[in-house]
Amino acid sequence: MLPFRFMCSAVQISYDWGTGITRKETPMGSLFYGSSPSPIRIPDRILAHVKVVVATKLRRGESFTVSWRHPSDEPAGRSTLWIQPSIPLRFVFGSAEPEVLDPSVLQSLANAANSSSGLTLDLGDSATALVADAH
Repeated sequence: MLPFRFMCSAVQISYDWGTGITRKETPMGSLFYGSSPSPIRIPDRILAHVKVVVATKLRRGESFTVSWRHPSDEPAGRSTLWIQPSIPLRFVFGSAEPEVLDPSVLQSLANAANSSSGLTLDLGDSATALVADAH
């Protein structure tokens, strides 16, 4: 039998009939920034919200920073991107189904992007905390 797969907005559940193993997976998307061929891996739920905020800011011609701590499966550290209209961006989602956007999360992200410290993402917990210390 083929594996069974169920998807909802933030979690994908897979069941392998052969092994009897059930796994919960968060669909992962990719953000391609500038001319770099290497994507930044971001959970779909976070990426969907970030996409709306980035598109809104860029449509207004506003530049800002996006920062995050590297996930545990990457070398330790943190990264910051300078987002501005002349740098190409491409958002690729791991799931074919669009995420359900939370208006309060969008507002928090927009407020953070408008602050002097920029938008800081928490990539460790895509189901709850999308913004780390949004001031």
